[in-house]
Amino acid sequence: MAVVKMPQSGKMILKVQTGVNAAGNPVFRLRTFNNIKASAADADVFAVAQGLAGLQKHTLVDTVRQDLNSLVNQ
Repeated sequence: MAVVKMPQSGKMILKVQTGVNAAGNPVFRLRTFNNIKASAADADVFAVAQGLAGLQKHTLVDTVRQDLNSLVNQ
Protein backbone atom coordinates (compact mmCIF):
# COMPACT_ATOMS: atom_id res chain seq x y z
CA MET A 1 0.00 0.00 0.00
CA ALA A 2 1.12 3.51 -0.76
CA VAL A 3 0.90 6.55 1.46
CA VAL A 4 -0.70 9.52 -0.27
CA LYS A 5 -0.57 13.17 0.81
CA MET A 6 -3.98 14.87 0.84
CA PRO A 7 -3.80 18.70 0.99
CA GLN A 8 -6.07 20.27 3.63
CA SER A 9 -5.38 23.99 4.16
CA GLY A 10 -2.58 26.32 5.07
CA LYS A 11 -1.33 29.53 6.63
CA MET A 12 0.34 32.61 5.22
CA ILE A 13 2.75 34.21 7.68
CA LEU A 14 4.12 37.71 7.17
CA LYS A 15 7.23 38.64 9.14
CA VAL A 16 7.43 42.40 9.64
CA GLN A 17 9.98 44.60 11.34
CA THR A 18 8.24 46.76 13.92
CA GLY A 19 11.29 48.68 15.13
CA VAL A 20 14.57 48.23 16.96
CA ASN A 21 15.33 47.39 20.59
CA ALA A 22 17.65 49.26 22.98
CA ALA A 23 20.68 47.37 21.64
CA GLY A 24 19.87 48.43 18.08
CA ASN A 25 18.72 44.98 16.97
CA PRO A 26 15.58 44.71 14.81
CA VAL A 27 12.30 43.66 16.45
CA PHE A 28 10.07 41.38 14.38
CA ARG A 29 6.40 40.41 14.64
CA LEU A 30 4.47 37.73 12.77
CA ARG A 31 1.13 38.34 11.09
CA THR A 32 -0.65 35.02 10.47
CA PHE A 33 -3.52 34.46 8.04
CA ASN A 34 -5.22 31.06 8.43
CA ASN A 35 -7.34 28.94 6.10
CA ILE A 36 -5.38 29.53 2.91
CA LYS A 37 -6.74 27.18 0.24
CA ALA A 38 -4.44 24.25 -0.45
CA SER A 39 -5.07 24.75 -4.16
CA ALA A 40 -3.85 28.38 -4.12
CA ALA A 41 -0.76 28.89 -6.26
CA ASP A 42 2.40 30.06 -4.52
CA ALA A 43 2.58 33.09 -6.82
CA ASP A 44 -0.97 34.09 -5.82
CA VAL A 45 -0.22 33.76 -2.09
CA PHE A 46 2.91 35.86 -2.58
CA ALA A 47 0.95 38.52 -4.49
CA VAL A 48 -1.60 38.74 -1.68
CA ALA A 49 1.24 39.08 0.86
CA GLN A 50 2.72 41.94 -1.16
CA GLY A 51 -0.67 43.64 -1.29
CA LEU A 52 -1.17 43.32 2.46
CA ALA A 53 2.36 44.61 3.08
CA GLY A 54 1.45 47.79 1.25
CA LEU A 55 -1.43 48.39 3.65
CA GLN A 56 0.63 48.48 6.82
CA LYS A 57 3.23 50.85 8.17
CA HIS A 58 5.79 48.15 9.05
CA THR A 59 8.33 46.75 6.59
CA LEU A 60 7.73 43.24 5.25
CA VAL A 61 10.82 41.10 5.84
CA ASP A 62 9.68 37.60 4.87
CA THR A 63 6.67 35.68 3.55
CA VAL A 64 6.13 32.09 4.68
CA ARG A 65 3.55 29.55 3.55
CA GLN A 66 2.77 26.57 5.78
CA ASP A 67 0.65 23.80 4.27
CA LEU A 68 -1.33 21.27 6.29
CA ASN A 69 -1.66 17.79 4.75
CA SER A 70 -3.17 14.48 5.80
CA LEU A 71 -1.33 11.25 5.09
CA VAL A 72 -3.60 8.45 3.93
CA ASN A 73 -2.63 4.82 3.48
CA GLN A 74 -4.21 3.56 0.25
